[in-house]
Amino acid sequence: MTQIEKSSRHQHIIGKFGEYTLCNWLSRSGFEVAIVDHTGLDLVAFNPKTKKRLGITVKSRTRNRGKETTKVNIFSCREGKNDRIRLTDACSAFGCEPWIAVYVETQQSADLYLTSLENYDSKYRGRAGHAIDGWGMSSKHRALYEADKEVKHIRGDFNQSGWGW
Repeated sequence: MTQIEKSSRHQHIIGKFGEYTLCNWLSRSGFEVAIVDHTGLDLVAFNPKTKKRLGITVKSRTRNRGKETTKVNIFSCREGKNDRIRLTDACSAFGCEPWIAVYVETQQSADLYLTSLENYDSKYRGRAGHAIDGWGMSSKHRALYEADKEVKHIRGDFNQSGWGW
């Protein structure tokens, strides 16, 4: 199997794809969703049934063979660039609960995870003081997410036909 060849704009494209994929699934679930261009915040989603407003940061990555279990960096916690504070400040300004979404695709499949910052912090965040907070992608982590009712998960398999160039 060949490696994924990424264009010079791939990081931008996969970022937008992850955001729009999440928008689609939230919309299919009855949420009103808007993509926002705000530091620390990518989407605002409102559930009319529960009256909950989610402020979501979306991290999207493409992983080549051999890198499928590499963690996804969610927040840089370095002084002067604290992404966690940017998310919580933006959510405070927009009256949202802070949430995290992670979209990871490989040659064969894609996974989309969504959970609250509170759930992430209580169950999956490493010890405080790290420079980077990550979302583990090992089989152990994936099993934990599957068992956690507070982690929303969608998996899609890619079936390619005639796509060779």
